[in-house]
Amino acid sequence: MTDAFNSLLEALDITESSVRTTEDIFVAPSIWTPLGRVFGGQVLAQSLVAASRTIEGDRPAHSMHGYFLRPGDANQPITFSVDRIHDGRSFSTRRTQAYQNGVPILSMIASFQTDDPGLDHQIGMPEGLPDPESLPTTADVIGSLDHPVARSWAHERPFDVRHISQPVYLQADESRAAHQAVWVRAVSRLPDDPVLHRAALAYASDYSILEAVFRRHGLTWMTPGMKVASLDHAMWWHRPGRADEWVLYTQESPSATGGRGLALGRMFSRDGTLLASIAQEGTIRVPGV
Repeated sequence: MTDAFNSLLEALDITESSVRTTEDIFVAPSIWTPLGRVFGGQVLAQSLVAASRTIEGDRPAHSMHGYFLRPGDANQPITFSVDRIHDGRSFSTRRTQAYQNGVPILSMIASFQTDDPGLDHQIGMPEGLPDPESLPTTADVIGSLDHPVARSWAHERPFDVRHISQPVYLQADESRAAHQAVWVRAVSRLPDDPVLHRAALAYASDYSILEAVFRRHGLTWMTPGMKVASLDHAMWWHRPGRADEWVLYTQESPSATGGRGLALGRMFSRDGTLLASIAQEGTIRVPGV
């Protein structure tokens, strides 16, 4: 997991390219995956970091909306083109396009805001949930399986992911509940950079959110012939938080139709502070359905 964590840090260390156009150009490596496709959370996080590099002063990201356009090749670097759409007195807007082989694989718009005073309230964190230390790790659940994806998820992720309910890696949720919650935390200490922590939370937000759809329909990651792909991803950061401390990630699915499933999520710090809200829609195609 140390290698995976170091790979995450390298991937988020966006390098400004020597190429100059009307936009800001950055380049970053991809993180290896067993199936050879770029993990969606990776390119989301990198696109956010690239956009953040063009923001002057203390103006953190408060929202992003991204569309996954093509599968990315995990064996190739990614080029990021950032368009400085707008800089106002309080808000800045950036469009980031992530490219491989000259074609976009993700298009994202992000908004940044100065720390302004104003109304403040939040929904409460669910009560009575078990502490992360009492829950099995992914390695405990699937670490013994002789499968490249299982080995990668169990031993080669930069985040520790612990399900509060029975995970749906291998076993379906008999209750058909359209919700779940997981604890997540980076496996090592991250630098004290708020941009990096926002990006790392964006990375982790793509891990398990569609599992809320799986649970509702009795599916698992091992369902024969099932194909899953993220279509779009939105995230709103409400308050600062650390990705290397335990974060409760609650997830629910209000709807699935037309081969698409929608899932909504919230991230809370361990003390109950609402850090972020997330929405993702994905294609979930099951043979015979």
